[in-house]
Amino acid sequence: MTSISSRLENIPFLSDLARTRGWPYIIAWIHRLTGIVLVLYIWYHIYTLSFLHSPGEYDTKMNLFRAFVFIFLEWLLTVPVIFHAFNGGRLILYEIFGSRNDESMIRWVLGLSMIYILLIGLFMIMGNQAVSPVFFWLTLFVVSICLSYGVAAKIWESGVSKAWKFQRITGAFLLIMIPAHLLFMHLDPSIGHESSVVMARMQSVIIKVIDIVLILSVLYHGGYGLLAIAKDYLESRLLQDGCALLIFMVMAVFAWVGIKVTLFI
Repeated sequence: MTSISSRLENIPFLSDLARTRGWPYIIAWIHRLTGIVLVLYIWYHIYTLSFLHSPGEYDTKMNLFRAFVFIFLEWLLTVPVIFHAFNGGRLILYEIFGSRNDESMIRWVLGLSMIYILLIGLFMIMGNQAVSPVFFWLTLFVVSICLSYGVAAKIWESGVSKAWKFQRITGAFLLIMIPAHLLFMHLDPSIGHESSVVMARMQSVIIKVIDIVLILSVLYHGGYGLLAIAKDYLESRLLQDGCALLIFMVMAVFAWVGIKVTLFI
């Protein structure tokens, strides 16, 4: 992990920023950018799942993603998503549990992200792994709920806003669930690319409940993050309120679509 950070320091633009602003500043901006990518990903993911109402159309669209170029792009997508999840864990440790050793934690974030991304690539190349969906998701859901409860218990009596508290609680939940989602979806190409496999998995009540909680958590977490970014650049209170309303409406639409697909497939 030390070698990873040292190599990054040799990149001209990053090395200049690291000297003038420090690595925490760079990581903070990368976290925001990857957060935007994550929001766009969940929007697209929900949009894609909406085609399950027409299985033939879904299969036709998914066949396009079996080409090597799309498989490679799908793997590249894991880079911002996994980094955002692991760095979110670092922020929770920093803000809530008082872990202040930034340099060490950043190295761990970079190192673990790289290991996980390579692991996902390995499973994508193998493409023949299988696991019980109910066992996989129920186990990780329970772990995620326990972690979220631990964070909630730590911050609930603090004086910060409830919106911020739910942001951190959903962040703890997604710290487990988002990497788990990527891992599960890449164990076997059929898991996400064949309508019959997807629909069979979604018949389970347990899976439906977990999917709905995951959808609402991602959309709330992402919406709060977008609003925080907007507030940093919009000085007018009117523009801030307008942006907040727009974000809420867009997230509500995707939440409705996601819940509808989950319940009625």
